[in-house]
Amino acid sequence: MLYGVSSQGDAAETYPKGFRGGACTIETENLIIGYSGYYLPAGYELPENSMRSPHVPVQCGKVPEPAAVNISIDLLYPESARNFLLAQRLVKLEPIDNTEKEYEILSVAAQSHPSGVITQALKLNEPGQYILYLEGKNAENADVQMKIPLKVGLDWKDQFKKLFSTFVRKD
Repeated sequence: MLYGVSSQGDAAETYPKGFRGGACTIETENLIIGYSGYYLPAGYELPENSMRSPHVPVQCGKVPEPAAVNISIDLLYPESARNFLLAQRLVKLEPIDNTEKEYEILSVAAQSHPSGVITQALKLNEPGQYILYLEGKNAENADVQMKIPLKVGLDWKDQFKKLFSTFVRKD
């Protein structure tokens, strides 16, 4: 699995690769997706006369604090992915004795996505590492599994990078 991010997007034979216009991409042998997310801070109450909610963009799965998160997944390549029966599964990773155990939080039955877009509204109440899995079969009946990482809560390294982003080298 290839997980690529850059501020301007990477040159590639497949489009897009890396970060472009608010979306990040993940590429496996059988599937390429673009995903973006938005969160609504915990405790925020929408005013009665508000036209829309002030969702804040999430950069490639990094959610600064526990919150309601809306994820949008674009099935980019192959186009036939719109016909794949894909299930969704959200798990939280918990460190136990030098390993990580997955605790399932949400499961959505396999279905096709003719529009090429999958949307999911999540409520992530605790800081930690989460994974949203897309799982199913492709047109050749081969297994497809895509991991979309979600990190809730920023640690000191993230705060440092944000504070000194102008001076930190981009890899």
